This record gives sequence, C-alpha cells and structure tokens, in this order.
Amino acid sequence: MKFNYLYIPIGVPTFHLESAQKEFEKSINLLKEIDEAVIYPDEMLLSLDKLHAFMDDKTPDLIIVQNITFANGAYMSEIARKFNCPMLLWTLKEPVIDGGRLRLNSLTGAYSAANVMSAFGLPFEYIFGAPQDKETKEKIASTIKAAKLKKALRELNILQIGHTPQGFGFGRALDMEMMTTFGSNLLSIEARELIDAAKSYSDEEVEEYLKDAKNRIVGLDNIEAKNVRDFARLYKSYYEYVKKNNIGALSSRCWPDFFTAFGTPVCSVLAILNDLNVPSSCEADTYGALSMFMGQFLTNKPTFFGDPVSMDKNENIVTFWHCGTAACSLARKDTGAKAGVHCNRKIGPTLEFGCKAEKNVTIFRVGKKADGSFRVFLATGEALDKPQQFLGTSIVIKTNTSAKDLVNNSVLNGWEPHFVVAMGDISQEIEALCHMLKIEVEKY
Repeated sequence: MKFNYLYIPIGVPTFHLESAQKEFEKSINLLKEIDEAVIYPDEMLLSLDKLHAFMDDKTPDLIIVQNITFANGAYMSEIARKFNCPMLLWTLKEPVIDGGRLRLNSLTGAYSAANVMSAFGLPFEYIFGAPQDKETKEKIASTIKAAKLKKALRELNILQIGHTPQGFGFGRALDMEMMTTFGSNLLSIEARELIDAAKSYSDEEVEEYLKDAKNRIVGLDNIEAKNVRDFARLYKSYYEYVKKNNIGALSSRCWPDFFTAFGTPVCSVLAILNDLNVPSSCEADTYGALSMFMGQFLTNKPTFFGDPVSMDKNENIVTFWHCGTAACSLARKDTGAKAGVHCNRKIGPTLEFGCKAEKNVTIFRVGKKADGSFRVFLATGEALDKPQQFLGTSIVIKTNTSAKDLVNNSVLNGWEPHFVVAMGDISQEIEALCHMLKIEVEKY
C-alpha cells in the first residue's frame, strides 16, 4: 500500500525566525525518524503564496499542520479547501520564557487553525509539544498508523461467508454501511459454495495443505482420518478463494452447516487463515472480522476473537473463549496448538489451548448502538500466563481498570458478545481512527 503524508509548517515572518528555523529542522528529523513517507517543504511556509506552491500537486493520506509561528485562520482555510484527508494539528512549545519577546506564538495560531477546522466540520488530532518530547513522538506515530489503517480499510475486500445463525444478527453487515463508514468492499457468498468446492478435491490435491496444517497443529493424527482429510479440503477451498478474490479479512458461518452438511468443522481453517494474515471470525460476525483486521494491521500479529465467559473480581481478570479458532501462533509454548474435537458436537479438528502471555493487549470491537450508529469498545490490559481455561481456546486478561466494572457496564450498555484481543496497546491508534471516521469510542 502506497502511503504519504504532508508536513505543513505555517507561520508569518514577524516572529523570531532563528528559533522557528531550529524547530523546523528538528520537526523534519523527527518525522523522518517516525516514518520516511513524509513530504516536507524546503523552507517554512511563511506566506500564503508559499503555502499554495507547496500544496499544489500533492495528494496526501494525512496532513500534519504545525504552527511554526502564529498564523491567522486564512492559512488553515486554504489547507481545508484543498484537502480532504485526516489531519493532525501540532502546537510547539515556546522555546524560551524569559520575560522578553514571544518567539513563536504557536499556541495562538493553533486556536486560529482549530477554529477554522471546526467550522469546516473536519475531525482532527491534536498534540502540544516540542519535537524532542516523548509524548509528541508517540502521538504523531499513532496518528500516522491510524491514517494508514484508514487507507487500508478503503482498499479492503472483506468476505461474508453465509448468514449469521439465528440470534446472532449483531454480526451481520450491509455492503453500503461497510462502504460509507469504513470504505471497505463487502463481498458475500453462501457457505455451500466453499463446501461444494471442498468436496470436489481429491486426496492428492490437498496433500500440501495437510502437510502445512501438521506443521502448525499438534496431534492432528489423533483425530479421525476422514475428518482430517476433509479439514484439508476446506483449507484448500477457503485459501484458494481468498487468493483468487484478494480477500483481506473474512467472517464465516460455522455451525450447524459444517457439522451437518459437511461433517467437519471449519474452526481450524479459520485459525490457520489468521496465522496467514487473513483475519477470520466465526459465527459469520463480519464486524468482528473487521475489528480483527484493524488489530492485526496495527500490531502485525494475529488477534484473539471470542466471548467474555468468566470474570474474577479478586484477580481483576476477564477470560475470553471460543470453540477453537484462535491462531496457532497464539498458543502457549508448553502445549502448542493442540488438535481436539468440538466441545458440543464432539467432531474435530478444532484447536485446544490457552494463549501465551502478552504484556500489553487491547480489547475492542466495532459495534452498533440501538439506533444503528457505529461505536467502538476500547479497553486495555495484560494477557496472563494461564493454561487453557475451558475446552476450546482461551485467553485471560488482567484489565487495567476494574474487571467487575468493565463487565457490568458493558453488559448494561448492550455490547455484542464477541470481542477482539489485539496483542499490543493500540488504544491511541484506535481512538485516532475513530475520530477520523467520526465513530464514537466507549472506553472501559
């Protein structure tokens, strides 16, 4: 994905230009250190003519507007008229406070710029800080990641395989809502199309998929041989459809069809797809799959998808679980990704393991309010070194806030029963993305 962002340092020549020049140079160095995709001017843009000349032929995915000195609202008005993309407004600290001359007056300029942006109805991120401040670097980096994710969402083909089971309609997506809110292209097929394709493959045609699966999953030979072969057929069917149609994420119907119409669950197929960088949710939860894509994009690691099934207020933990679809790479080292049978249907292969520890995790999901508008759940914590909690796959999170309050309040606020656990603290990036998409964030 090609991505670039603009650094636009605006100001006027009536302030202390020696101080401004130093901040200009330090700012460029910082931005190049964070992400080399930055496009910056050769000099500070201290007139509207210079601003126009710099902006003329640019098509950025993000703009960082910095008041290198004070600039009146006309500067921001021209930027807002020219571009329609995410923006970060950056205020510099005064380099010296000594009772003498105001060197930059960046903060007053920020108020002028923000007033214009608000009048245009433009969402924007904001940071007040010097280029050498840790907080400045973290905020700029998270905003750039969020803007990259926003662009990736616009290039995403997300596949909805089959319908949600009865009573699981919260995961069912509409193509126009997906397109207008997130920019993503929603494709839909029936589960029987992939089942029929799987049935058509010979043993020889799926041998490479079976070999790959045995390198990822421990104990496949302990599962009934026919089910293992049929699982390999499903693996080939799903993987080839994903490759042929450039699918970046998918949600799949699972029960009862794959037990009744095919005789083998799809759980382990989805687990391997998650390891192959194709975020895949079960129970046809398309907004769950979208959430998984966001988490995997921002961390470069598979996410965990599951239900909150247990809470212990004394340990301040919440356990998330599902039937056996977690990415093989999330398994604890002492067990690996073990093969098993479905906890209810007693048919395999599914996956059986507890997830390994992770110092920082983010719990979130894209959901909907009762009026149909989108919102995002957001919480952070630590994945503990805990063994498998129930049949299937599980992860135990010590939350950074009260686990009891998190559960109580999220139930009272009507959240969907599926959540994503991303392996890293991506809360700043998720918040920035939601601002860019004009989606409400609920923090727990």
